[in-house]
Amino acid sequence: MEAKANAKWIRMSPYKLRRVAKMVRGKGVDEALNLLHFNNTAASLPIEKAVRSAVANMLNNDETSKVSTEQLYIKELKIDGAFIMKRFRAASMGRATRIRKRSSHISIVIAGKEN
Repeated sequence: MEAKANAKWIRMSPYKLRRVAKMVRGKGVDEALNLLHFNNTAASLPIEKAVRSAVANMLNNDETSKVSTEQLYIKELKIDGAFIMKRFRAASMGRATRIRKRSSHISIVIAGKEN
């Protein structure tokens, strides 16, 4: 009784997303959504959307449609790096320095607690 959700090409550094993901990994879905909704970081928004998507996938599944959200928990939450846009900025003495604009992929698996 598991459901998955992926959020790809998030234009935010994986370092920033992992800091928030560490806070909710392994928690119940209701508690995690509460933490993410009232967290004051920009990284909590895409993770919250991914958690809500995974819950919707679980509830729309035919065999697990009667599961309540109190029984669900975040089994796995993984943040991977995606492509890096490379840009250049003018530096002193006629040089150019590289700017790397990072992006991420979010993979989440939620499961029901076995009683």
